[in-house]
Parts: sequence; structure tokens; C-alpha cells
Amino acid sequence: MIKTLFIFIPLFIFISFSDQSERLVYVIEIEGTINPVSTDFIINSIETAEKKNAECLIIEMDTPGGLMKSMKSIVKEIFSSGVPVVVYISPSGSTSGSAGVFITLSAHIAAMAPGTNIGAAHPVTMGLMDTTSTMNEKIVNDAVSYIRSIAKQRNKNEIWAEKAVRESNSITEREAKKLNVIDYIAPSLDSLLVLIDGRKISLNTGTKILNTKNVKIIKKRYNWRYKLLDTISDPNIAYILLLIGIYGLVFELMNPGSILPGVVGGISIILAFFALQTLPINYAGLLLIIISIILFIVEIKVTSYGLLTIAGIISLTLGSIMLIESPLPYLKISWSVIVPAVIFTTLFFLFAVGLGLKAQMKKASTGKEGIVGMIGTARTDLDPEGQIFVAGELWKAYSDEKIKKGEKVKVIEMKELLLKVKKS
Repeated sequence: MIKTLFIFIPLFIFISFSDQSERLVYVIEIEGTINPVSTDFIINSIETAEKKNAECLIIEMDTPGGLMKSMKSIVKEIFSSGVPVVVYISPSGSTSGSAGVFITLSAHIAAMAPGTNIGAAHPVTMGLMDTTSTMNEKIVNDAVSYIRSIAKQRNKNEIWAEKAVRESNSITEREAKKLNVIDYIAPSLDSLLVLIDGRKISLNTGTKILNTKNVKIIKKRYNWRYKLLDTISDPNIAYILLLIGIYGLVFELMNPGSILPGVVGGISIILAFFALQTLPINYAGLLLIIISIILFIVEIKVTSYGLLTIAGIISLTLGSIMLIESPLPYLKISWSVIVPAVIFTTLFFLFAVGLGLKAQMKKASTGKEGIVGMIGTARTDLDPEGQIFVAGELWKAYSDEKIKKGEKVKVIEMKELLLKVKKS
């Protein structure tokens, strides 16, 4: 028993030592705009790396920019992080523009792959409205002071950082290294790990010396939830979801009890509103679209002979153009989506409203309105009362004139179940 115990003790020690010595590096990829979805993913990844006591978190980034609010959330999380954060502009051909510049400068270590560039951080390109010159100047000055404070904190080039904001200056990886904008140029992730090995990093919790040789790399990617939210955050997708919601709800109102159109419309509207909160929304545009919905709904209830539909179409078109206000193409609704959507909406409502108008103007075929004016046959003499056959049924009828059996009669009035007729 004692011999067996002595055999297993070294094994336990070896396993324990192996577990403690295993060093982890987390790697995530951010491609596309900086929005609340990517922000949540980055913050969640930093927290995971902290819990696992990782050597560092590497963010492989390729972004044209994004929302300033999202960028600031990421920067604050990096500054308060208990694990070193490395931003790596990769692969070749990638860029770090707009909000990406702020994030890159805020990292504990900044690196770029060959054939990449960084810059163009003017606040107008981050989804902010270029209103009056005074307001724009305040926005620019605020962005300049913010990026300079980040650069100073990380001992980076403050002068270039200011140029990136004021002049939208953009530079290559070699220029960035020469100007002390980044720390390293690395052709691959493996080479980056070699370069940063032994680097001293100042954290809020103290100084950490990176040991990135022979580390275990864990790549963390978007799960289905992040992929779904990121997809619907696309301005074109958000706009299409909004229109599908309109179609579904209007169809349900026109055909109560259909259920499916109402359910699909409701879900689409909710998803659209979630997506729109991640984008630089112009509330005037959203209000115009809401007004168009109201006009379409009122058209169903009120006979305006298409005037409300036309007003709704105009409101929808203007709202679609104004909905997302940004000078950047990736944050705007494409004309190739707006034009077909408005045309389809026009045809949809003209068709639907057209059927409604025809139904409203069509002469009733049942009830009091339906039977008045119909031609029937006297089954008995009417002097003044008798029976007539009309609309496939026998009715009691009377007339101010004498009508003989077999003569054709026309219904001119209906009082309860008694018809007033005259000779036809």
C-alpha cells in the first residue's frame, strides 16, 4: 500500500505542475463595424481571459470604424482590464479606421501586419452628425482631447493621434512603427507571440511580464447569438425587417385572425428596433416611417380614394432616406434596397387598398341593401299585400298599386321582413 502511494505521489505532483504551468492566450477576431454587438463580444472576451488568468488577449482587428459610444465602452474596458490586451491589425489588407484608431492606441500592445494601415479618425466618420460648424468644432475638439489622453497613457505619438482626428491622416504599418503609433510589425500571430514575449505590461493590478513562448492559443469566435445580432445590425437588414413588420401588422389588421402575418410582423418589428439602436438613427426619419404606418392603417378604415396611401408612400420614402444618418456607406441604407422596397410597398398597398375600395364600393348582395332594387315575381295577387319570389326566397310584400300573380315586381323598400314593391 505504501509502495503504491509513493508511485502515485510524483504523478499527482506532475499533473498539478502541468495544470499550473499551462499558459493561455485568447485570440478573438473583429471584422466589420464597431457596434454594441462587437463591443459586448470584446468585453465578454476580456472578462473570460481575466477569469482564466490568461497571459493576454489578442484582438485581431479589421474595421473601418463604428459608433463612438461603442468605442468608448471598449477603451474603458481595456484600461481597467486585469489582463494585457493586444490589438493586432491583421491580416494583410486590413485597416483600423475611425473608432478602430482609438481602440488600437488604447491597447497595452499595438501591432500591425504588413500591408495594413491605420488612421482617418475624424469624428464625422464615426456616426456623428455634422451639424453647425460650432457644434462640429466642439465634437472634433472633444475627440482630439480624448485620443491625446489615450496616446499619452500608452506612451504613443500624441501629435499623430491629433492629426488622425483633425486631418483624417492615415498611415501604413511601417510609418506607424516609425512614428511610435504601434509597437510591432508582425507577419503572423506566431511571430507576434515571439515579439511580445518578455514584455513588461503595467496593469491596474501591478506589472506583468508576458511569457508567450509555447502558450496554448484559444480562439474565441462569435457564437450563433452574436452572429445573429451582428447580421441584423446591418442597416439594410434592419430596414428590411422594419418593412416586413409593417406588412405583417397591416395585413393582420386587414384580415383579423390570420395570426401568422401578425406574429411574423411583430417579431420583425422587435428585431428591427433592436438593430436600429445599434445604428446612428435620425429620429425624424423613424417618425416619418411611423407616420406612414398610421396613414396606411387609416386608409383601411377610411375611404380616401388612395390619397392617404399616396401620403404614406411619400412619408415612407422620405423616412427611408433619412432613417440612418451617416456619411459612411457601411452605416447607411443602400439605394439598391430603398428603391425596390418603396416600389414593392407601393404595389402592396395599392393592391391591398384597391381591393378594399372595390369591396367598399361594390353593391351589397345580402341584407337590406342587397335586396332593395332587385327584381322578383308576384306569387300571389298583391292588393295591397301578398307574396313575391325574389333572391331565391318567398317574401311578404305590399304595393300601393294592384299587382296580379305572375307579374314582375321591383323591391323599392324593406321594413323589417316586409317588402314594398312596384311593378317592374
